[in-house]
Amino acid sequence: MARYQRILLKLSGEVLAGASRFGIDPDRMGSLASELAGLARTGIQVGLVVGGGNFFRGVSAAAQNMDRVAADHMGMLATVINGIALQDALEKKGVPTRVMTAIHMNQIAEPYIRRRAVRHLEKGRMVIFAAGTSNPYFSTDTAATLRALEIGAEVVAKATRVDGVYDKDPMQSADAVLYREVSYQEVLSKGLRVMDASAVAMCRENTLPILVFNLTTPGNIMRMAMGEPVGTLIRS
Repeated sequence: MARYQRILLKLSGEVLAGASRFGIDPDRMGSLASELAGLARTGIQVGLVVGGGNFFRGVSAAAQNMDRVAADHMGMLATVINGIALQDALEKKGVPTRVMTAIHMNQIAEPYIRRRAVRHLEKGRMVIFAAGTSNPYFSTDTAATLRALEIGAEVVAKATRVDGVYDKDPMQSADAVLYREVSYQEVLSKGLRVMDASAVAMCRENTLPILVFNLTTPGNIMRMAMGEPVGTLIRS
């Protein structure tokens, strides 16, 4: 039996790029859509927030000489590209999907309206929230937390390329220790780089759990939703 009835799943743009780290890898997109389709068949309601780092990141080296607001707006548009691509892949798997954007672009996606988003979820549609919050200086982590709170999600599930939250970067330190459970305060005080501090603080203030897990392990999306012990749970 599913542990959660409504989930907000946060995906990085890099996940869609596969090994190339740029653009969209069709095989990676197809396998991700298959896993999400399996999740949809369980009846769990799923909202998705996808980053845009596979195309453009406002705080990247490529944007150093740009106005920060302009760079962040470009990053928001990159999330819309990813959202439309993910919608196409999901609908090919038979999953009804809606892309809702914080920046109005009515010809290609619906504007984000909270009540409409909740209604889509209730009707069994997967909802992809794109264009961040529409505000510069806010990351997609913060956008994911905001949307999760607005739609009444029970957890923010952040998909990464590592098994969860470690005491140090596991990519650089072989002796990094994996936490199975950690508090919001520990994440903030120890500077554990899980999500933006503003997103973690927002979750803490609203007692919204964060689950960090490895997306590159096949089947982990379903295991996470079923409450199996994968990744790291962040809560009070």
